Amino acid sequence: MLVLHYTGMRSAEAALERMCDGTAKVSAHYCIDEDGSVTRLVSEAERAWHAGVASWRGATNINDRSIGIELVNPGHEFGYRPFPAEQIDALTLLASAILRRHPIPPRNVVGHSDIAPARKRDPGELFDWSRLARVGIGLWPQPLPAAPADVPRMLEAYGYRADEEGVVVAFQRHFRPSRIDGVADDETAALLAGLLAIAD
Repeated sequence: MLVLHYTGMRSAEAALERMCDGTAKVSAHYCIDEDGSVTRLVSEAERAWHAGVASWRGATNINDRSIGIELVNPGHEFGYRPFPAEQIDALTLLASAILRRHPIPPRNVVGHSDIAPARKRDPGELFDWSRLARVGIGLWPQPLPAAPADVPRMLEAYGYRADEEGVVVAFQRHFRPSRIDGVADDETAALLAGLLAIAD
């Protein structure tokens, strides 16, 4: 898996200091600053402590099976803002290289909020997942007809835990950032159906 995060701290320096502090038990494989500079913190062959309590496609030991990338951004608590083009360009190059080195299916390119919807909001609604999908990093759906009543089943089929608090909000934050209301409506169902049609 490839899991994308924002740092959610006031500065890049503060985030790096925390991730390099062995007592904090927080780390990631890479951190990308807003100017596009990349810092490797943990070898891809080693476990990093970035996912916490999380699940995806029935697996719960996410730290054991994923590579984590932190994007410097103050996050929702400290002045959430758009991700600069330089940062996304650097992420695109890094993620593409990671996907060449590891057989990670497109639907396993996720945000922290996808795997821990009750706890996390990152990388958030300002992150442009569609741009990454256009270059083969993750998926982006075209809507297909579907019934809202099928949303829980489809969420589960795609990889989410359908019974987890905040799961519809997390899905919308990733795939429908223009309206994050937690309502399993026609558009939400249609986007899920579109994802399932192209998922591996």
